[in-house]
Amino acid sequence: MTGPLQGLRVVEIAALGPAPFCGMVLADLGADVVRVDRADAVTGGHTKSTRNDLMGRGKSSIGVDLKHEEAVEVVLRMVEGADALIEGFRPGVTERLGIGPAPCLARNPALVYGRMTGWGQDGPLSGRAGHDIDYIALSGALSAIGSEEVPVPPLNLVGDFGGGGMFLAVGLLAAVFHARETGTGQVVDAAMIDGSALLTTAMHGHIAEGWWTPRRAANLLDGGAPFYAVYETADGGHVAVGALEPQFFAALLDGLDIDRDSLPAQGDREGWPTIKAVLASRFASRSRDEWAEHFAELDACVAPVLDATEAPSHPHNNAREVFIEVDGVTQPAPGPRFSATPPARPPGPAYPGKDTDLVLRTLGYSETETSKLRRVGAVA
Repeated sequence: MTGPLQGLRVVEIAALGPAPFCGMVLADLGADVVRVDRADAVTGGHTKSTRNDLMGRGKSSIGVDLKHEEAVEVVLRMVEGADALIEGFRPGVTERLGIGPAPCLARNPALVYGRMTGWGQDGPLSGRAGHDIDYIALSGALSAIGSEEVPVPPLNLVGDFGGGGMFLAVGLLAAVFHARETGTGQVVDAAMIDGSALLTTAMHGHIAEGWWTPRRAANLLDGGAPFYAVYETADGGHVAVGALEPQFFAALLDGLDIDRDSLPAQGDREGWPTIKAVLASRFASRSRDEWAEHFAELDACVAPVLDATEAPSHPHNNAREVFIEVDGVTQPAPGPRFSATPPARPPGPAYPGKDTDLVLRTLGYSETETSKLRRVGAVA
């Protein structure tokens, strides 16, 4: 692998959602990420489902059964040479498995131990079950997203990935920087309730200024403003309008052939419903793609709403290679872009246990020792 994180060694304990996304982001940027899979997940083949497990791209895999003391020792030996570890279990699980922060940091005092949870390592809800939707509900993020009538889950982008995996990646890199400066590792407690709350920082500032209301679809950026909204087109498609600044709003009206003097002023909140009704009627007169072509050369901040199968084919996305193909599967490319240390195209996901023997050899296990580990069921 190449990229700005080349030389960074990461142990990822297999989990779901934000933890593997964090590992993928680091691997995309050149880190050597070894995923520790459960022994019972090892199938011995690169199946279609494995190939489509895109958050596993760029990683190696070892299969272990942590019910065996020998398997715990394998993970601890991995930790000795690692910069960071990622785990995504409920609080206390890795302690019970024997690979919690205490034994890991005892083996490697400079280790950064990354913990990805929903509620955090402490607090009255820390031991409770939950999913992205629950964490962003309690952080206040979900209440601001959706129609006037009901909040709408924004997939699991705000909790799992933005306020989770990416949040943890930033924390890990900050702690690794500190460890390399001081030789001292630490535990990074990244909770999705914390991360999703952090994403709402600007909104809290707007509330303090007095121009943001908790009511949905009534504000500048939540679909309440007619010049920052989504409109349906004649064919059932949609276009996104982001004409916030006066010059872009003027270009929008020109593009729609609407006399600006016939509408309330852009900043007149009382007039927003009137403006929105006029824009909705105009956008409903043509198809999505007709509007996309019409606005292609106008600086009016209008874009067609593409679905996930359409986005890779858009000319701009093609030109920038926003999407790539790996093992026949179209997927987003690694990012961001680096001028001096560009990441390589990532290899496809490894099936669980694919690199068990290789990882054990790098840890110093002999063939005899590896055979014994396999015979007792400690590795697969």
